[in-house]
Amino acid sequence: MTGTIVTIAYLVLCILLIATVLLQSGRSAGLGAIAGGAQSLVGKKKGLDEKLSHLTTYLAVGFMLFTIVLVVIN
Repeated sequence: MTGTIVTIAYLVLCILLIATVLLQSGRSAGLGAIAGGAQSLVGKKKGLDEKLSHLTTYLAVGFMLFTIVLVVIN
């Protein structure tokens, strides 16, 4: 029973981690950085990117901990 609950929480955590990584804007935008360099200097989405970065860090730590817990349980 406990293993099933931990596995379901682990899957939800995985989906949230994938979503937060995909929502982040890239560090280097390639050729778009040349044309739209002013936006990166002004920092249009800086607050959102910082929050997503912190959330990604917490979710990654949770992912590692849940992985260890699942290995110990099984």
